[in-house]
Amino acid sequence: MELVKRRKAELPQDTSYICMCNRCGRTIENDGNGDVSRVSLCYLHENFRISNGDLLGLRASYSKTLLRRKKLFLVLDLDHTLLHSRIYDLIKPCEEEHFKEAVPDDLIRTDHLQLTTKLRPFVRTFLKEASDLFQMCIYTMGNRWYALQMAKLLDPENIYFNCRIISRDDCTVKNEKSLDLVLGHENATIVVDDTKRMWEKHKENLIEIGRYHYFASKCKNRKSVAELRCDESESDGQLAAVLEILKGVHSLFFDEENEVNLEDRDVREVLKSFKKNIQLLQEM
Repeated sequence: MELVKRRKAELPQDTSYICMCNRCGRTIENDGNGDVSRVSLCYLHENFRISNGDLLGLRASYSKTLLRRKKLFLVLDLDHTLLHSRIYDLIKPCEEEHFKEAVPDDLIRTDHLQLTTKLRPFVRTFLKEASDLFQMCIYTMGNRWYALQMAKLLDPENIYFNCRIISRDDCTVKNEKSLDLVLGHENATIVVDDTKRMWEKHKENLIEIGRYHYFASKCKNRKSVAELRCDESESDGQLAAVLEILKGVHSLFFDEENEVNLEDRDVREVLKSFKKNIQLLQEM
């Protein structure tokens, strides 16, 4: 028995490890020492499970590769961060009237899902420019089926995310997100999410973006963007502001005048320098 290193067709730039028998290729659930502790990374490949120790090695190797390419790891939430979806039956009549008058290019009706999805202004530019500096991953509390459908809307050419789409079906703790499923090392990973409480263990990695409510909110005092007929600005909206923060963090992290070895640098320390910029997101 040995640890076999594979490069999957579905993971063109991600090296995957799996414990298996070198004779028959059977996946080994027990390593022979009574250790059956494995982390499921099925979002990367079907039935892909890995021991905690091997995951640490994989993460270290993966992070080194990204750093050599001058890239950090970026985890992105879906709902209220990059887009907003609503079931047909829950859309208000006044919102429907607005759709009829002027349907934006990024307002997408998906009949087989019975969903209308509004992409957040600037999202396509955001993803394109962020992909030059970051390896990106989706992490949503929606189910996997929904996550894959939304990823197709955001990334129809499968350029940005590949198989790096984590849903609630993959979560190790109920109602909580964690970097334990992410291949990027904590010291080189940034999270963009509208819900701070989801990241209790990783608040220092988080850029909390303002919530995007295109459709009516459960809050009776809040009118939806569709009701107000006034969407976020492309150039001065939340995603544009977050992109500027990300560019600044990336530049400072990879500063050539920094004498600290790349692998020893910590993006969480760099994020502290942008604390005021991040706080302003909640005031926009």
